[in-house]
Amino acid sequence: MQEEVDLIIEDAADSMKKAIAHLEAELVKIRAGKASPTMLDGISVDYYGSPTPINQVANVNVLDAKTISIQPWEKPMLAAIERAIMQANIGVTPQNDGVQIRLYLPPLTEERRRELFKKASGEGENSKVAIRNIRRDAIEQIKKLQKDGLSEDAAKDGEKNVQELTDKHIVLVDKHLAAKEKEMMTV
Repeated sequence: MQEEVDLIIEDAADSMKKAIAHLEAELVKIRAGKASPTMLDGISVDYYGSPTPINQVANVNVLDAKTISIQPWEKPMLAAIERAIMQANIGVTPQNDGVQIRLYLPPLTEERRRELFKKASGEGENSKVAIRNIRRDAIEQIKKLQKDGLSEDAAKDGEKNVQELTDKHIVLVDKHLAAKEKEMMTV
């Protein structure tokens, strides 16, 4: 029975790590005033009928802290990439010069920084909810084991371990949000 409790805790830990990894991936997409190719992650271009990520149909480079250059491998893709960026509504208007597309990131206003931080906070809250749901599921599994004959002490220890794991991961979410806020609010 104790091995099953350990397995439940291990599964919960893995799931919580995935929630943190997802948060990190989402926070990277929220721009903080610096140009980054990851800003374009999640934007797909219609490439001969199939949605394809921009970085698979073009070279994406950061020219300086405020400029991203996108050079498609095929000239007809220019319009499709430009259209995809406009539809993604990332807050940047693409500049097409017939050879490549440039994204000039405007300096963030105080209002826009707060808006972006609200978005980041929302992602953080989603991660916390996911972590709490993982905790709930793990504790329910432990309680089922207790009904099947697991001792009360072992069940309480398992629940305590799951709670400690949850607390640790919630603190990690808060640290990631604090780092993102610091990055965003730095002018």
